[in-house]
Amino acid sequence: MLRLMFVSSALAAGALAAIPDPVSPDPEGTRPIEAVDTVFIEDMTWMEIRDAMRAGKKTVIVATGGIEQNGPYLVTGKHNVILRGTTEAIARKLGNSLVAPIVPFVPEGDIDPPTVHMKYPGTISVTEETYRALLTDICSSYRTHGFEHIVLIGDSGGNQAGMKLVAESLNEKWTGTRTQIHFIAEYYDFASVAKWLKEQGVEQTPEGLHDDFAMTAMMMAVDPKSVRTEQRIKADRFRINGVNLAPVESTIKWGHRLINFRADATVAALRRSIGNK
Repeated sequence: MLRLMFVSSALAAGALAAIPDPVSPDPEGTRPIEAVDTVFIEDMTWMEIRDAMRAGKKTVIVATGGIEQNGPYLVTGKHNVILRGTTEAIARKLGNSLVAPIVPFVPEGDIDPPTVHMKYPGTISVTEETYRALLTDICSSYRTHGFEHIVLIGDSGGNQAGMKLVAESLNEKWTGTRTQIHFIAEYYDFASVAKWLKEQGVEQTPEGLHDDFAMTAMMMAVDPKSVRTEQRIKADRFRINGVNLAPVESTIKWGHRLINFRADATVAALRRSIGNK
């Protein structure tokens, strides 16, 4: 039996070795079709990315979200949904930027025994070491491809320290090179968001949920299903922290305004960071 297993494994290895390498396209080849209008790298072909960079898009936004419990109404990918809206707004406002695939795997608490969000089903957590290593490899990959400015932003509080440390470490390592890392803490300035909302007349009374009007509105602007709009209306639960979410169109407009508010603050902070460096 052992001999048969050994022979079988050897044959399998030989078969794999016999498979020819895939044909490698010419890195300088001409793109055969028109490019699509998107800033999301994962929605682009490699030729579209190459040509966008050659046209001046040498900044890439690396955003971190999370998979965690967010109360009874919001999907576990809350931060990732919001980032789909905010990163596009930031990239469009900058005009010279692309957006990396959103990083959903971040520290969410100890895994065993579980703490913080890990107490709830569906949450995925990684250690700080894993998180920083992942960010380091992502940034290093984009440096290899020629991006000159790599922007780190996080939509969750637990993401901030790791991004800051990675930015500091890589900037020190890459001193004197063409690539700079920018950790933009201003993106996660929810005190300013709350102050702005209050100035607009939106008053909230916290209900003790991992949820609020700003987060819900931004999510609705990207995907109304992600806040269970239809189900909440049916159950007469279409409100949060004392703020009525109806009509849907009105809250979606608020969501776009909030996305633009955060994007403007991030763009301004990034331009200051680039100027300072």
